[in-house]
Amino acid sequence: MNINTITTDDLRHMEGKDGLILQGCGGDLKEWVDGINEMFTEAGILKDGSKFEDVSTFQYGELTCLLYPFEDVKLDIGKLAMWRLQTHENFGGTWLSDFVPNRLGGFIGEPSPEPEKPDCALIGQDGNIFNLVGIAARTLREHDLKDQAKEMKDRVFACGSYGEALCIIGEYVNITDSEAESEYRPSLRQQIKEAKHTETPQKQKPSKQQER
Repeated sequence: MNINTITTDDLRHMEGKDGLILQGCGGDLKEWVDGINEMFTEAGILKDGSKFEDVSTFQYGELTCLLYPFEDVKLDIGKLAMWRLQTHENFGGTWLSDFVPNRLGGFIGEPSPEPEKPDCALIGQDGNIFNLVGIAARTLREHDLKDQAKEMKDRVFACGSYGEALCIIGEYVNITDSEAESEYRPSLRQQIKEAKHTETPQKQKPSKQQER
């Protein structure tokens, strides 16, 4: 397993790639990588024994962040989208393809960048898909994107699963939390310990190794 140190400028040169970014990772970074690999394996997000082997760390302001690239791993992206939405308060998860345009000004050398997706505070809302797609559609209309709002709704209601629906919504809006990002998150071990006392049916169940 490798944990590479990169800069935000390096992220801007990753056009065409994607991955999961966790923000505010305190403590031992190896513990974060091992813990996420185990958690995602148990949740069925990582498939066929694949694991994140080449992870990168970078600083964004005062935050220590980790990038888990999607290359060379087999993922259930629908389950990952649900995990990100349900655990954002604890882990600050976002996509590389959203982070760079919305936080860093876009990818360098991108020939024809897509219009920036509007922010839409879906994290913490009632998770009913009709509610989420309604909020996202309203956000798009407020940004004069009526055609995209209709297209998104048609695609969501024609898809086959909740996870796929979340992925489609994420193509049209930047899914955010209404609350400001935490400036620091403790180690993964501390996160799991705290989550254990406030766990809801929607939270991921920690593994035995992470409970130790």
